[in-house]
Amino acid sequence: MSDHVRVGIIGFGFMGRTHARAYLSAALDGYPVELVKIADHSLRTLEDADTSAGNLETGNDALDLSRVKLAQSTDEIITDPDIDLLSICTHTDTHVELALRALDAGKHVLVEKPIAINPKDVQRLADAARSSDRVCMPAMCMRYWPAWVKIHEMITQEQYGRVRSAEFHRLGSRPTWGADFYSDEARSGGALYDLHIHDTDFIVHCFGVPSAVTTSGDGLHLSSIYHYDDGPVHVLAQGAWDHQPSVGFRMRCTIVCEQATIDFDIARDNQLIVHRGDSSDSIDVGALSGYDGEVRAIIDQITGRNENATSMDDAALVARLLDCERRSMRSGTTESLSVS
Repeated sequence: MSDHVRVGIIGFGFMGRTHARAYLSAALDGYPVELVKIADHSLRTLEDADTSAGNLETGNDALDLSRVKLAQSTDEIITDPDIDLLSICTHTDTHVELALRALDAGKHVLVEKPIAINPKDVQRLADAARSSDRVCMPAMCMRYWPAWVKIHEMITQEQYGRVRSAEFHRLGSRPTWGADFYSDEARSGGALYDLHIHDTDFIVHCFGVPSAVTTSGDGLHLSSIYHYDDGPVHVLAQGAWDHQPSVGFRMRCTIVCEQATIDFDIARDNQLIVHRGDSSDSIDVGALSGYDGEVRAIIDQITGRNENATSMDDAALVARLLDCERRSMRSGTTESLSVS
């Protein structure tokens, strides 16, 4: 355990800046954390960082990096004895090796999603994390998005009875930042691995592992139906990168319970609404994002204040499910999933 967490970030594109903003916000809110160093081979100074926006609003204020140093290499930041926690925000095909090196160097690690395309690579990191005394956490931000934390509680506590059906929609255009990477489906995994993964992970988080999955579509637009032997009768998630940029980003879900319908839409002022009979009640979800939640969760785990960090074993399980979805999409058949 540590009473003060010093953080380094590897990769300072859109997601690296998002992590930086979350760490700085946590520090302002009294969390024992300090962002001390950033490594990105494309930068000569931190002022050179790209400022393009992503799908979700993460704040428009300029980052105060006046006390943050720019590392001269990845090796420098991994071996720096003054760093306790590393956020890995590089391209997907570098995640596992960088995380393994960081664990070997005695660092705690927060790894951006997807951890890897090949589930065997994710399992390799999960095995290393399990045998380490460090925290190694996948950055699955929807588990920490305040509205979705409330949805998870409503579902698992059966606040409105059992769930009958659940539908998730995550639709937009292919990212414009890192265009060369995202246009290469072999590296990024397309919409299935980089976008739809959030809903797959949250479905497992809420309902457990499905017995089978049926997926149709392609790397730009897909729909998956998750089959449960003892659970909701209908669970569907749709992800897309094929919309025009002017459409914007759409993230919503509808959960039909025995006694209520839970409705989330990020485009509304009142994002989370619970419908019961003739009444519709807005639920206050606060101002924080899932990025804030995930960094605060790993800080709490490292400092021993709370054990709420997502396990890398969970990421390995979701990677196997995504692989089933990819096989189903290519074969046109329903794929069974074994959790053993």
